[in-house]
Amino acid sequence: MIAEVLLVLAGHSSSLFLTDHRVHPDFVSLLHPGEQQCLESLGHIALRYRKIKNACATLARSPSRYISALSSRLGAILKDEYENLVVDTEAKVLRRDSSLVAAGSFVPISSIRAIFAEWDAPLAALEALVDELKAEEHWHPGPLIDLLISRSNTGVYRVASIHARLSEAVQRVWITQLQAYLIHGTLATIDPLASKNYALVDGSMPKCVSTQSRDSIAYVGRAIGTVKDAKWEKQFPRSVIVDHTKLLDAVLPQDRYEFDRVIGEIRTTVSEWLWLNVLTQKDIEVAVDSLANYFLIRNGEFALSLIRELERLTISRLTGRSGPTTMIREQDLHLALLRSSLGTTAQHDPSLSHLRFHLPSGPLRPLLPSLAHAGTTRNISTSVSIANEYTSFDDLLLGTPLVLNYSVSWPLDLFLHASDLQIYAALFAYLSALRKTHTRIHACWTGLSNAQRARRRWTGLGEGGTAEDLTVRHELLRCGWGVVRDMTWFLDTLLGYVMTDVVDTEFRRMKGALLGKTAQLTRQMTGTQSTSDVAGGPPPTSTSGSTIPPSHSTASTASASATTHLDFSTLRGIHTSYLERLLTGSLLANPTLTPIIRAILEVCERFAAQVERWGGDVLPALLFEGSIAAGGDRVGEMVEERRAIVAEIHETLNSLLEAFYEQLSESTTQQPFSATDASKSMLYNMSTASASGFHTFVRPKRGKRLEGDEEVRRHVERLLLRLDFNGEFSKQRIGRKRRERGEEEILKGLS
Repeated sequence: MIAEVLLVLAGHSSSLFLTDHRVHPDFVSLLHPGEQQCLESLGHIALRYRKIKNACATLARSPSRYISALSSRLGAILKDEYENLVVDTEAKVLRRDSSLVAAGSFVPISSIRAIFAEWDAPLAALEALVDELKAEEHWHPGPLIDLLISRSNTGVYRVASIHARLSEAVQRVWITQLQAYLIHGTLATIDPLASKNYALVDGSMPKCVSTQSRDSIAYVGRAIGTVKDAKWEKQFPRSVIVDHTKLLDAVLPQDRYEFDRVIGEIRTTVSEWLWLNVLTQKDIEVAVDSLANYFLIRNGEFALSLIRELERLTISRLTGRSGPTTMIREQDLHLALLRSSLGTTAQHDPSLSHLRFHLPSGPLRPLLPSLAHAGTTRNISTSVSIANEYTSFDDLLLGTPLVLNYSVSWPLDLFLHASDLQIYAALFAYLSALRKTHTRIHACWTGLSNAQRARRRWTGLGEGGTAEDLTVRHELLRCGWGVVRDMTWFLDTLLGYVMTDVVDTEFRRMKGALLGKTAQLTRQMTGTQSTSDVAGGPPPTSTSGSTIPPSHSTASTASASATTHLDFSTLRGIHTSYLERLLTGSLLANPTLTPIIRAILEVCERFAAQVERWGGDVLPALLFEGSIAAGGDRVGEMVEERRAIVAEIHETLNSLLEAFYEQLSESTTQQPFSATDASKSMLYNMSTASASGFHTFVRPKRGKRLEGDEEVRRHVERLLLRLDFNGEFSKQRIGRKRRERGEEEILKGLS
């Protein structure tokens, strides 16, 4: 019987048990109740062992290498420990070992039960494990490792030890996959860690891998894989590959802190090699300068030439004959882009080839600007306090949505993301709309001046007309000049503030921070110091308008070099902060102010278009107006008509300017002028198509304010000082409102 029991424990079938661990009824009468209980307990152990053994055979055929590794390791554990225990027990029986065989001829069944009692808990836990594994059709490595680690956290030593060894086996396979991805840039065909575009697959990372390590793995794998796919002339050094392989061989992801240290060290080495061999400081400086010159219109002559070329293109299509030549297509815009560079500093700039205009709505037929009553402008000005939708400026340059794109190829895409280019496109639409309107108002001023000089040749010091008409013509002319003056003053102030106080200042700050980081890396790699780092050396002078940190002493530089490493994430962080401050300082991230700015631009465009239709003058020609009254005295009706239009535009403009100043004053005391929150408010209210890319760059809100936030707030305070330099808003307009409401008359009556 003992031999039969040992065969059952080894996994063979027996007539002692039918289908489960219950003893056959025919043997029950021959057994003592205690012996029956021991046999059923041993049968239960044997049943669990057979079930686990069969499950291992089934799981070993799984296409997943992680499940195969787990089943192989589990089979090895059972063979080395459980099956060897069965063989050792049988050997003791055959040798008549006194510790097991009583009186040299009797083996108590309870002794066999005591020997295999230590496997009760392990086999029960392993049975539950294989049942859970078989319940899922496909297991990703991340959840599988998490399951094994969680099951190993138990107080039963043997259960914890077995699950820990199974978890280690799966983690070793995962480390092998990670080595192929991080070191060689290779992706497996089955259960890959990343997709073909080097984005981590859901479920490929266990929870024990920190967020920082996940980002580093995605960054390093994408960089190495891209270098390999591009067949770059310089590949990653073999000696460093061997070192990284040894580092990963000596660590498991469950050892979180050591794993983070190893991944961080690999990321630092890869980033420094990429910076010195693939994407260098010069490449990033060229890209940043090009984006600033064309998207932030720091190249002023090219921006003006482009605006004039687009206007010329629109006019040529309007005056052309009917047919395909009256349509504006993207190739026409590209040709206009090239023509606008002729005679400017952009003519020989190779970065110009990366620019391309895109028409989201497709080819268009240009239309004349609408001069309908600006009722919508009034609605915008009255409901601006509850406006929550993102205001776009991309249709003000051409009359239809127009997007300027910048083609980014490898390796520049290691530094620039699609969300960054979308922000640059939004800034270009905003700044170009300001510049175009500013140019049109200056042209309107010039036209009015020329018409005034031509009129004075015949009218002398007056405006001409009859005695009844003279006063009306005089008021109309002065009102027209006042409207142009207010428009010119506001656009001069706003555009000067955006281009000088925001764009130039933030650009110099960003370049200073970028050069400071790259200089620090150069000293780390070469082991040398710049003149300003040597003790006793003169400190560098800071650029005006920027907040570049002063040079550190030798000790501080050494400590910074020990803790700070430059990689493309650091560069992107500098660049992201730069874009956030641009959005905030230029007021483009403020959902309350942007509708007012757009309404003001539309009013300016409407007035300039109206003056152009009037022949470049506010006053109608005397003979032209008189000729209308054929057979009747209707002289002055055209003057009255124009007077009503100019007065309505003047009233609308004043209300918008007052609303702009009021909202801007209130916004300085509110929280949204921190760069992070302001950019969030802008990006949250964008359209779904744009917001999907924009949200990738927004950083989480921090308790500590970002560097440069206070400087952004000072930018807006400077704009308030410029707008209210002579107290026009804070004093005179308040007094005017009181007079309009009749408060002064009431006070005078009381006195």
